Amino acid sequence: MFNWMIKALLVAMCFVGMVDGAMAAGKKAKPVAAATVAATKTIPASVATATDTNDKPAEEEKAKIFVQLGHTMNLHSVAFSPDGRTVVSGAADKQIKLWDVASGRELRTLSGHFSGVSSVAFSPDGRTAISGSASYDYTIKLWDVASGRELRTFSGHLRGVSSVAFSPDGHTIVSGSTDKTIKLWDIATGEERSTLAGHSDEVMSVAFSPDGRTVVSGSTDKTIKLWDVASGQELRTLNGHSDAVRSVAFSPDGHTVVSGCADNTIKLWDVATGREVRTLSGHGNVVASVAFSPDGRSLASGSWDETVKLWDVASGRELRTLSGHSWVVSVAFSPDGRTVVSGNDDYTLKLWNVATGQELRTLGGQTKAVHSVIFSPDGHTVVSGNNDHTLKLWDIASGRKLFTLNGHTQMVSVVTISPDGRTLASGSWDHTVKLWDVVSGRELRTLYGHPSRIISIEFSSDGRTFNSCDSEGTVKVWDVASGNELRTLKVPGIRSVVFSPDGSSLVSGNMEGVLKLWDIASGQELRTLNGHGFNVDSAAFSPDGKIVAFSEGTTIYTWDVTDGRELRTVGGHSSNVGSVAFSPDGRTLVSGGWDNEIKLWNVASGQELHTLSGHQGDLNSVRFSQNGKLIISGSKDGTVRLWDAATGNHELTMVSFKDGEWIAITPEGYYNSSEKGGDWMNVRSEERRVGKECRSRWSPYH
Repeated sequence: MFNWMIKALLVAMCFVGMVDGAMAAGKKAKPVAAATVAATKTIPASVATATDTNDKPAEEEKAKIFVQLGHTMNLHSVAFSPDGRTVVSGAADKQIKLWDVASGRELRTLSGHFSGVSSVAFSPDGRTAISGSASYDYTIKLWDVASGRELRTFSGHLRGVSSVAFSPDGHTIVSGSTDKTIKLWDIATGEERSTLAGHSDEVMSVAFSPDGRTVVSGSTDKTIKLWDVASGQELRTLNGHSDAVRSVAFSPDGHTVVSGCADNTIKLWDVATGREVRTLSGHGNVVASVAFSPDGRSLASGSWDETVKLWDVASGRELRTLSGHSWVVSVAFSPDGRTVVSGNDDYTLKLWNVATGQELRTLGGQTKAVHSVIFSPDGHTVVSGNNDHTLKLWDIASGRKLFTLNGHTQMVSVVTISPDGRTLASGSWDHTVKLWDVVSGRELRTLYGHPSRIISIEFSSDGRTFNSCDSEGTVKVWDVASGNELRTLKVPGIRSVVFSPDGSSLVSGNMEGVLKLWDIASGQELRTLNGHGFNVDSAAFSPDGKIVAFSEGTTIYTWDVTDGRELRTVGGHSSNVGSVAFSPDGRTLVSGGWDNEIKLWNVASGQELHTLSGHQGDLNSVRFSQNGKLIISGSKDGTVRLWDAATGNHELTMVSFKDGEWIAITPEGYYNSSEKGGDWMNVRSEERRVGKECRSRWSPYH
């Protein structure tokens, strides 16, 4: 367990209450080792904690310190608040984020969906926001903007929710779904008011008319429909598009509907007659989003052709093209009509000046997903394999990033360290395995020969040989000293694979939930363990090699390898389990889920011991330290986090940014960073203050 020994080196009136709070908690101050830190401005005196939970009422929240991570997967939806000061975004990473328009700073993350967020919207008074989720969630959630609290969940759709909107009076929500229906919901009670059925395929977009009496919907059945809200009756069907209608919106006066389509066109329609008024052509790919300006004179459209276009409604003339994106998936005007926000496939939002077409600001984080983590045998170093093709080495005692190892040309999917701690191995989607010197960070050797991406690597117990496996089931045994390939084994139907602790055997899992035990020396199948018919997403051997744990969906199973008996079944995650690992004594199992949570389990009883929360993305990798006291986790949110295994307490977050800067921050808000790494640290307070305010030094010890 960590005690954080802190000496705050604060300047320029930096807030001493943080230091006093640490002292009051029994944390003694002492001098710290030199670190690359710099002093900046002042933290307001209201700062009291540094946790980033979203479940407290607004009146209890003083201020929070957090690192701006941004979205870690594709953006799906963006919207301005009614006062124009805030933008809300929803993404495939299951997160909703609030952004300060003036500063570009991330204000808050709203977490609760267990699948991607497809649509977001502010209420007319700006106090609440709604989100709809696709894939396996099927729900709509109502959020309090000030506190980030989830107020209500609306359930009833049978498939993913693709679009949501508030009525102008703020009393009703409309939702469109891939189940081909539209639903109206009472916000006060959470009850479903009515279901509007008539589309023959997925409903992709919905919107209220300005008077709230009519709903418009666009569908992959190539049609647009108008509906009477009071009766639920279909009023009119608008035909003319030749492909899926991706986006619809009413003009501010309610007389016109605009539609954006996968046929690369935009159409304007007269609401009263259903007549097509005009077709706007110019995009070179799917038009994913359309929006009217507040005065109704202009249109904005976002397309998969990587542009935003502005149009004159009266003439249909293209006014301006805004370039600098990847695929554009969502656009919205600010309430004053001067700014357009666009959500992009590259995980960022962009703000644009409508009059000049100039890009004003990019909103987002600077992290890449972490796919694999491991401790060094002595527990002093943490290694991560990352989506940016690199490996990162961190010193736990100081929080410093030691090295960034470059050499792979695609994502680093797996990392491991030799038993003596001197050699690091990495496997990548570039089909190669690399060996590195841990002390110097020097690349020792590249091992070629795999036909597909590497999914598992492991040293033998004596460190003299090394096993690797790719996604096609090719297993190779290598001599570490020479780099020579000693043996190749073909294992069919692999989805996941884990090597035994002594390196003599492996267990493979396939998409039907069947596990097979293989002898690596002979290539013989030793045993078949029949699972439960689902994908085997992760597996781990116990330290003595007698038990294998594996996950299928949200459930974890343990099997006795010697006789093939199923020992125990445990469940508790709300989404797939992406990683499992045993403690060194074999008594505890740790699991990381795509629900952003880590769980600890008693192996003998199956009892859940702790749930560790804090990540904002899928868990890709979890591991115990050699002494079993610490847990390390790596996530799609781009962070590596350190946890106390006995208590479940969060001890440290390590973040490496795209530009090479880094930060390591404790839950109390003390941190060590590179010269500019602290620039991504934000303060959220009742007074809406955002941005880095202070930097301090800290030094942990065991």
